[in-house]
Amino acid sequence: MRILVTGAAGFIGYHTTKRLLADGHSVTGLDAMTPYYDPRLKEQRLDLLRADQRFTHHQMRLEDKTAIDALVDSIEPEIVVHLAAQAGVRYSLEQPGDYVATNLVGTFNLLEALRRAPPRHLLIASTSSVYGANEDLPFSETDRTDWPVSLYAATKKACEAMSHSYAHLFAIPTTCFRFFTVYGPWGRPDMALFKFVEAMTRNQAIEVYGEGRMRRDFTYVDDLVEAITRLMGSPPRIGMPVDVPRGEDSLSPAAPWRSVNIAGGQPSELMAFIAAIEAALGKSAEKVMLPMQPGDVVETGADPALLEALIGYKPTTSVTEGVKAFVDWYLGHYADIAADR
Repeated sequence: MRILVTGAAGFIGYHTTKRLLADGHSVTGLDAMTPYYDPRLKEQRLDLLRADQRFTHHQMRLEDKTAIDALVDSIEPEIVVHLAAQAGVRYSLEQPGDYVATNLVGTFNLLEALRRAPPRHLLIASTSSVYGANEDLPFSETDRTDWPVSLYAATKKACEAMSHSYAHLFAIPTTCFRFFTVYGPWGRPDMALFKFVEAMTRNQAIEVYGEGRMRRDFTYVDDLVEAITRLMGSPPRIGMPVDVPRGEDSLSPAAPWRSVNIAGGQPSELMAFIAAIEAALGKSAEKVMLPMQPGDVVETGADPALLEALIGYKPTTSVTEGVKAFVDWYLGHYADIAADR
């Protein structure tokens, strides 16, 4: 199929595009190549993708409506995987305007472009952060998401709401998948795993927020991509919910739209995650225990029942396996680059 992937040079975008190409699809990638983190990492991901002739990359911003319109009109994608976004909870405290521009205006521009020729399926990356101050665990797709505790979460909730209105008005089958603390090789340098490994290899202390009490439903990137590719073939249809043995479908009564958690439903303590890093590196970390940061939540955990009902699959890679894979990649590929930073 002809597939458009926004944010193709990003962490999740790279892995998703790589998998789609391996499955035989033609992929058009879009990325603004912003300097939010080391652009060399994005360029290296792109170089690997460009080795496949079925991949075409366009450097442009989602905020450029004219360019987005022209691109979508030219390729008429059958599937769209919208991964481009300004990510990061803490950065949203520093540069809130970036989140409004990229996440809100950018997603709006994409939706406007797609209304003229709706794809078979639009898949939009949302986040577990939309559950915000909700304390009922595990998080189910039908739980309330009315109390975001960061602007990042608020923009993602708004993207879900906008996409629902376009699904209703213009019959665009849309799935918003909510991912939970994704990690793995080629990850983002601003994320905890990357920062911990980098500090430990330099014999520096790591900063542990929340005094280490936090728990996260860590999701290995290959598991996330497996779920995304399977979900591509399950576009929502009005009036056709799936049977969820221990829950209910989030399918909208007014639009071909649903939200889906992508996680294994097995939260791990942050200290256990750090222990896995120490085991993979063969060294102990010096830890500086710090309080919770604004916008953070103590625990996340997904109910994967809907995901399993839709595609017969849920993430299963253990933290031990996933962390080791990242450490092996970092030491074998990125350590020299990191030394030059």
